[in-house]
Amino acid sequence: MSHPLLEWATDIFVVLHAQIIDPLPPLDHSEIDYVKFNKNFYEEHEDIRNLLYPQIQDLREKLGIRVSGIDPPKPVTSFAHFGFDENLMKAVRKAGYEKPTPIQAQGIPVALSGRDIIGIAKTGSGKTAAFLWPLFVHIMDQKELEPGDGPIGLICAPTRELSQQIYQEAKKFGKIYNINVVCAYGGGNMWEQCKACEEGAEIIVCTPGRLIDLVKKKATKLNRVTYMVFDEADRMFDMGFEPQVRSIANHVRPDRQGSATFKKRIERLARDILRDPIRVLQGDIGEANEDVTQVVYVMPPGPAKWKWLMSHLVEFTTVGTVLIFVTKKANSEELASNVTARDFKVGLMHGDMSQTERNEVIQAFKKKEMPILIATDVAARGLDIPHIRTVVNYDIARDIDTHTHRIGRTGRAGTKGTAYTLISTKEKDFAGHLVRNLEGANQHVPQELMDLAMQNPWFKKSRFKQQKAKKLNTDSLGFRERPGLGAGSDGNKEKKPKGFATWEPPKASGPQSDRVSALKAAFSSQFQHSFVTASAETAWKGSTGINEYTNPEVEKPDYGSGSIQHASVINSGIMQEKVASGGGGVGGMPAGPPMHNVPPPGYNEEAGTFNDDQTPKKRKRRSRWDNSD
Repeated sequence: MSHPLLEWATDIFVVLHAQIIDPLPPLDHSEIDYVKFNKNFYEEHEDIRNLLYPQIQDLREKLGIRVSGIDPPKPVTSFAHFGFDENLMKAVRKAGYEKPTPIQAQGIPVALSGRDIIGIAKTGSGKTAAFLWPLFVHIMDQKELEPGDGPIGLICAPTRELSQQIYQEAKKFGKIYNINVVCAYGGGNMWEQCKACEEGAEIIVCTPGRLIDLVKKKATKLNRVTYMVFDEADRMFDMGFEPQVRSIANHVRPDRQGSATFKKRIERLARDILRDPIRVLQGDIGEANEDVTQVVYVMPPGPAKWKWLMSHLVEFTTVGTVLIFVTKKANSEELASNVTARDFKVGLMHGDMSQTERNEVIQAFKKKEMPILIATDVAARGLDIPHIRTVVNYDIARDIDTHTHRIGRTGRAGTKGTAYTLISTKEKDFAGHLVRNLEGANQHVPQELMDLAMQNPWFKKSRFKQQKAKKLNTDSLGFRERPGLGAGSDGNKEKKPKGFATWEPPKASGPQSDRVSALKAAFSSQFQHSFVTASAETAWKGSTGINEYTNPEVEKPDYGSGSIQHASVINSGIMQEKVASGGGGVGGMPAGPPMHNVPPPGYNEEAGTFNDDQTPKKRKRRSRWDNSD
């Protein structure tokens, strides 16, 4: 059995009333004789049927959606293409919808076709209606419920707030068909929820933990479920409800129709629950809504945020209602008290409030009885109020996903909104994530925010890597010299790839050259300390990595008489090899005593030549064919 879990009863990160919830036991469906049902109700409109493949691809590109899966249906451009009956079309128009949103244009044909779907879309994209409208069509074709039957449609959501939002939306459209909808969530009255389920409901909207409780109490059963939805399933998995989600899916008949909103990192689990799903992606995963204009202000710690809020709050309330997010409950109460003292009517919502108190605040805010709502992240998900025009992140969110859902409370279903984020100069860790979020939504990134983000080591390193990666393709094979490791300091010299040999052949020298002149040049250069290329000094530099970036006070070694004996030895590169390998003299022998203005035997300094009897004699080269021995 899986490890028991805690049902979250209050705020996202705080548990006030914890209840141990075990998953449902496994169910053997082979022993159950299920009644067959129909789930394909989609008839392609003639205008859509005549679209060619290039036109379909262009339409999906304009909608900003990507589709994968086996033979996905074509997207549509109008509500008339769905084939809804007149009653549902009236309700859709009454709700203020003018045309399908991108996720609806592609997702509803998939759902009406009876196919399983994985929907990945930004907040405020209209994905709730994308699975609700096909559900009503599905229910109206099924056999009516009998006493003791469970629901036909099952919708699971991670939080009570999101459950209530879906419930309100389902109830609004369900009343045109006399469809009963029940909302069951942790923290609500168990007796009332059991009673509502026992009376019969075509749709149950619930949290996973409360549904398991209802099934165990035999208040409902899942044998009639043929349409199953897991909304924001990624949030359920983040809260640790994976065993519960899997057990619920196991208790629903295998041939049911399924829908889920997932993130990419848990799609593997979604594919275990769904059968051959069509994957519909609108925008990038975790992407902010482009209908929301984001404005970020970098402020010093202290009263700057309060002064800014007071100077703009009247302007915000004239445009529409305002939602202000604060991270901590104590801070939310303090801020609400201070704003109320300035003669503003303010609502407050946080995790310590009971569910009844929260519902009262939300209803009053929806009715515009108060223009301002101050809330913790408990309201970040699931709060769907169209007239919210301004969101203020008075405190930054705990993570970038929470930030995305915060600003998604405005700009719902195609409407425009503005989200302001007030970030302190101390919050450089979050600044990098915020920059990426703004760039992903094609929003302006203030220079102050970029400067703050660059103070974060990981963000600065990631930006530096991106810049270097672009430069690699422009320089030969992508190799670059590193200062301090033997690289030359002359910028005018041609750079050579690091992976190739850098040794150059010596200049022409051999038996034909003047031996005396060569020796004279070698000793003269040593005594006058005017070394040239391939001399002992440059050989030492090349082996030790000395350049203009190193300490100039490092003492250079003094080569002995055994170190430099012939110009041809120096120029040939042998000296560099021996010095690099640790040998002080030629042939790896220890270096002799240093030479300080002591001429070699037989050398005439005034004449600059050797005496005749001391002139080095040329040795006869011996052939391997000689047999003198």
